[in-house]
Amino acid sequence: MKYQVLEVENGKPIKLWTEGVPVEDDARRQLMNTARMPFIYRHLAVMPDVHLGKGSTIGSVIPTRGAIIPAAVGVDIGCGMMAARTTLTAADLPDNLHGLRSAIERAVPHGRTPGKRDQGAWETPPAGVDAAWAALLPAFARITEKYPRLKNTNNHKHLGTLGTGNHFIEVCLDEADRVWFMLHSGSRGVGNAIGNTFIELAQADMRSHIANLPDRDLAYFEEGSAHFDDYVEAVGWAQDFARRNRALMMENVVAAARRAIGKPFAADVEAVNCHHNYVQKETHFGAEVLVTRKGAVSAKKGELGIIPGSMGAKSFIVRGLGNAEAFCSCSHGAGRTMSRNEARRRFTVEDQVRATRHVECRKDKDVIDEIPMAYKDIDAVMNAQRALVEVVHTLRQVVCVKG
Repeated sequence: MKYQVLEVENGKPIKLWTEGVPVEDDARRQLMNTARMPFIYRHLAVMPDVHLGKGSTIGSVIPTRGAIIPAAVGVDIGCGMMAARTTLTAADLPDNLHGLRSAIERAVPHGRTPGKRDQGAWETPPAGVDAAWAALLPAFARITEKYPRLKNTNNHKHLGTLGTGNHFIEVCLDEADRVWFMLHSGSRGVGNAIGNTFIELAQADMRSHIANLPDRDLAYFEEGSAHFDDYVEAVGWAQDFARRNRALMMENVVAAARRAIGKPFAADVEAVNCHHNYVQKETHFGAEVLVTRKGAVSAKKGELGIIPGSMGAKSFIVRGLGNAEAFCSCSHGAGRTMSRNEARRRFTVEDQVRATRHVECRKDKDVIDEIPMAYKDIDAVMNAQRALVEVVHTLRQVVCVKG
């Protein structure tokens, strides 16, 4: 399928894989602002889950040379997905799935606890978390020597925990009724602190001419500047934290499921662990560039990825087709059609109950903002990017844990 091209005056073109899905005017304007930055390489690539974001548009792929925009990467650094297929089938699951959901909720800290400072954190981290933190600590010590405000005991206690918002853990069934575990989370509080610290530094460094930017959140570090290398190191560390965070949670989800189901099974038949909020060096069109994927997944030829639907909708394990014009990328999900506040205003708990009647999950006012109707139609999103990925497995949720 061909992409659409949006030409930008005094900027690079924007290529959109959005046929059949809505693109809000505010998102188009935000994309055009980013495309006018002088260091954009060739063009922006826009995925079908595109919607307005802070700093840069969610669902966009931003290739740059000689500069990096911290707010484009954002504060949920390394946020992404992990999925693992098991040797279980639907027939192996208990008739009542509430016990399985409760077991997962006990195994993985999540959400917010009223009156508690450490939100969704371990009180005493288990040995696996301690070992993972020990591996992360040397590089973190180098970073915090320069940026001591990033030190926080929660950083250790947040490793292996879910968080809130659109982060989730699910039990899914594929087209052959095989059981999968899938989860979505990132670098938790420490990634947020790193993101905000360097966004502020970029804006401070550009104080004398920040008014000339299309948006102050497009403040950037030039390669060779005082903070460029520090940011690259810090964001790389946060992405490592996020990947380890997902792996630890998956271990605990599998262990909890073994206890709840009471039957031996393997859980590494097929496994994927991928970021969708991150930046890394890649080679495209013969040049080395920094590629920021703001709500987008790497989809190199043959590479496996995960595209989740909304709470209660289908999700997909996909294989990349290596589309060069999209900088070998695909969408990271369905994409919102309305803000969280608008979803809370428009829908009721009864709407949430109806939309998730086939899923064992929370059905209360605090998760209305995640109702499926607040998101784009995942089938339309997948159809718009069939030149970017092929579907390997189609998953449907039967259990969903949210913070």
